[in-house]
Amino acid sequence: MDLGGQVALVTAGGGVGIGRAIALALAEHGAAVAVTDRSAERAAGVAAEIRARGGASASWALDVAARAQVDEVVAAVVAAFGRIDVLVNNAGISLPCPVVSMSDELWDRVVGVSLRGTFLMSRAVLPTMIAQRYGRIVNLASYVAFVGSEDLAHYAAAKAGVVAFTKSLAREVGRHGITVNALAPGVIFNERLEKDRSSFSGSVRADIERGTALGRHGAPEDVAGAAVFLVSPAGGFVTGATIPVTGGLSMI
Repeated sequence: MDLGGQVALVTAGGGVGIGRAIALALAEHGAAVAVTDRSAERAAGVAAEIRARGGASASWALDVAARAQVDEVVAAVVAAFGRIDVLVNNAGISLPCPVVSMSDELWDRVVGVSLRGTFLMSRAVLPTMIAQRYGRIVNLASYVAFVGSEDLAHYAAAKAGVVAFTKSLAREVGRHGITVNALAPGVIFNERLEKDRSSFSGSVRADIERGTALGRHGAPEDVAGAAVFLVSPAGGFVTGATIPVTGGLSMI
């Protein structure tokens, strides 16, 4: 899956989770990668890792819910690399809370990052992609968009919105050679979860693994592989789809 000559922008690409895995995978297949994250330090760390492996990368600090920042960073990426071929809208936050005690501010923050951010980023890159008559947008949804989750009504609602936005945008921009798809990960572990999230250890983790058809939890690399497929020539006739990456935890 050769992505040589392409430029990819990944939001929330810092840290140790799905965004980093996708950024590294895209670079491994030849793409130049613009890594963004709310933390400039985390974004810079992943960009440095890509360059250390022989790839091309630069980084920017970005809050995807802030329109001015979005427009500024997208313009900077185009100025630095000349184009944007791939956008991966990975940014999202959950912040568990029951609806009965959920504040307006918490609802707005979660929906703002996951759904508004996906809209703002997509809108910002579309003029470039339309002018190129080529583009690949991958939005990160979640399996909870389809099955719900206790204390995550705001997150589930936002991710369900991402799924609907994906389908609608795919219909709008397909004639310009742009595909728009979503990934719906299940429970994905990374180093930080392994170290800090005791709620995902022991019997809870065992229950999750028993609930998957494949008998294991997911890793960020599992999601990255699906993202690479969607933006590669092999995925060129796929658009408006939401692909579950759950190991069979939820078969949507």
